[in-house]
Amino acid sequence: MDLQALKNRFSIIGNTPSLNHALNTAEQVAATDLTVLIVGESGVGKEVFSQIIHSLSARKHNPFIAVNCGAIPEGTIDSELFGHEKGSFTGAVDSRKGYFETVNGGTIFLDEIGEMPLGTQARLLRVLETGEFIRVGSSKVQKTDVRVIAATNRELMEFTQKGKFREDLYYRLNTVPIRVPSLRDRKEDIPLLFRKFVVDFAEKYKTKPIFLDEEARSLLTSYTWPGNVRELKNIAEQISVLSTTDHINATILAEFLPTASKHNMPMVTGAPVGEFANEREILYKLFFDMKKDVNELKKMFFEILQNPSLAGQTGNFTRESMINELKEDMVPANTINNVIPAPINNTPALPQVQYNSQQPLIIDNDLQGHYEVEESLNIVDKEKELILKALKKHRGRRKDASTDLGISERTLYRKIKEYDIEE
Repeated sequence: MDLQALKNRFSIIGNTPSLNHALNTAEQVAATDLTVLIVGESGVGKEVFSQIIHSLSARKHNPFIAVNCGAIPEGTIDSELFGHEKGSFTGAVDSRKGYFETVNGGTIFLDEIGEMPLGTQARLLRVLETGEFIRVGSSKVQKTDVRVIAATNRELMEFTQKGKFREDLYYRLNTVPIRVPSLRDRKEDIPLLFRKFVVDFAEKYKTKPIFLDEEARSLLTSYTWPGNVRELKNIAEQISVLSTTDHINATILAEFLPTASKHNMPMVTGAPVGEFANEREILYKLFFDMKKDVNELKKMFFEILQNPSLAGQTGNFTRESMINELKEDMVPANTINNVIPAPINNTPALPQVQYNSQQPLIIDNDLQGHYEVEESLNIVDKEKELILKALKKHRGRRKDASTDLGISERTLYRKIKEYDIEE
């Protein structure tokens, strides 16, 4: 089939060499029964490539099913894929066919293959090598003729080195690899895709199609698009529905682009929580406010040390209570081995503080200056730490942990995968 005809048939827009190469590979391999591994970031359209391969194959009139391996609980994925016998586990009130049995003669698309448990990987390897499988709770070997197309947004080779993915299965799946390019690697295609989306949404919502001026188009192509085509489509729909004008400039467009991703740094403003683009910005503001409060407390403390007469003006503080409060706010108690010695000749002595490399405490010895603490503000570490604490607190119950964290269960699941947290 002609490449342009293929794009028209499956509504694919773009003409970058990497995209054309991926489409040519999909078309060439479709006529065979080879296993295909589609690699690409989330939102690039990997499932579309699986549909292209199936539609151009000899199996096109037989069933096609897409299975998200990351969305099926580990305890039930074997039953979903291979079926089970009645009474094989609690709740198995009837026998059930699995996908490999019901899709016999067709194609099964295994998305997020990197999330598949190791036990299930062994079963899948046997299907790929012999075409045989066994239902859960059965001893009868059954045959199936299913073509497997797998997809992942992870680097499976790294998973094999960590023992999270079987190396023999990786090479069995990777018979023909297809790498789908990310949207930031297809910058010339972004305006074309955006135009297609806004025209579709204008027709859907009975409105006029929006137009971008030159600066807006430049902003559109310079944005990194971490969510790829899916994110671009969402932004196009938002603007089509919410914009009060059909002529969009860079200022209007910037209001719809996620602030944190666009600048690659936190934005601290006085906006209420409801105006933050996502929960990460809330954490940014929380940590910066905490640092500001601690710094103000330290400044007040050392001013009182240098001028004890100020203590009566600031409240009923004693020298010892301020030291203890500062110790609690600045560093863990076990890192303080020496406290401030008694003043000599009514002159307060400098604090002698020991520190460790895990949480460095840097003290300026100049009495005329002030004291600053360097602390880690890595948002990823802080966010991961909060998630681990919530999961430990609720004994791995994601629903309770997500409620405690103030985020959705789906967002918590995504972050567990993103930070590679082992529950």
